[in-house]
Order: sequence, then C-alpha cells, then structure tokens
Amino acid sequence: MKLYLGSDHGGFELKAQVREFLQQKFPDVEIEDVGCDSSDSCDYPQFGKKVAEKVVSTPGSRGIIACGSGIGISIAANRVSGARAVLANSLELTQLGRQHNDANILAIGGRTKFYDPWEEIVTTFLTEETDMAERHARRREQLDA
Repeated sequence: MKLYLGSDHGGFELKAQVREFLQQKFPDVEIEDVGCDSSDSCDYPQFGKKVAEKVVSTPGSRGIIACGSGIGISIAANRVSGARAVLANSLELTQLGRQHNDANILAIGGRTKFYDPWEEIVTTFLTEETDMAERHARRREQLDA
C-alpha cells in the first residue's frame, strides 16, 4: 500500500511519530511525506489538498494528515473530489469512517486529546475493512457525486 503523509507545523511532531511507528509496524507500506518539513509556521490547506490529490490519483492508496486540531486540514482534504477524510480521535470514529464511508484519509490533531492511543487509531485506519452493504455503498456514491 502507498501511504501519503502531510501536516502543518501544528501536526509536524505527531506526523514524525506516526512515520516512525509505521516504519516499524508496517514495513511493507510505502510512505511518501509531502510536507511540511519543520515546526516553522505554515498553512495547513496546501498539505491537506496535496495529500488528498495524491490519494485520489493513486488507486488503493491512503493518507494520514495532521494539523493542530485535525479540523482545518480535514476540511482542506475533503474539498478534493474523491477524498473522504475522517477526523478521528477514537477507535470508534476510525472504524466507522473506514466501515461506512471507506475513508481514504485519516485526519488527526497534534494538539488535541485522543480517547484511544493514536497508534491504535492509525493501525485501525490501515487494517479496518469497508462494509460493502448496499446502504453504505449507496451513501458513498452520493458522497462522491
């Protein structure tokens, strides 16, 4: 699987931790970090958009994005047609995002509270299957229309 990472300065440290975790736990995942490259102030919309565009143009890929709250960068990503970013700070939201919405991008906050460990959230995002029930498929088609 190809996985794109992106963050602004507020999510930079968490993104680095996620990358290290992924390299250890999922060595077969090909990781591409599209920035930012430091904790210097920068704007999250460009990185959310960049990850979303890469995920949409690379079949079977996914993305993980982070900003201070995860909110702004998820909004930026979701403006790209075909991107389905789930903002999740719990396993339940991550599971539902993958199962019901076939979320292809996980948004997390570098300065917010996680209800479950972010390592478990990332693992769930990468391993949870999509529920192919007709009602969910119909709703996903509406999201993509």
